Amino acid sequence: QVQLTESGGDSVQASGSLRLSCAASGNIDEYCMGWFRQGTESEREGVATIGREGATMYRDSVKGRFTISRDNAKNTLYLQMNNLEPEDSAKYYCSARLCPPMRVPILSSREFDQWGQGTQVTVSG
Repeated sequence: QVQLTESGGDSVQASGSLRLSCAASGNIDEYCMGWFRQGTESEREGVATIGREGATMYRDSVKGRFTISRDNAKNTLYLQMNNLEPEDSAKYYCSARLCPPMRVPILSSREFDQWGQGTQVTVSG
């Protein structure tokens, strides 16, 4: 198992950008990974996921604005968020799970069994 630590959350104006990072404590080559978010009065929802080979899945509301990527050499997952909207305000969580090759995890928290502590993103305007 790996421990996950998110960073990069901040308060920004609408239309601004942020890049979230998730540093893993060990090798992530054999892990599927994802980003989820949870607002103060909402359930945790999937934002984006990425398989071992880099195949991705996004929730509809972030397509074209967010990009998930991974750097296995650095054991790090990223989420580039552009054109942010107030509705994107939430605590963002990194997730991981050992998975077989070619699998693209769906946007469900049941797909993952390891979680970081989260980083807060607040979008105003």
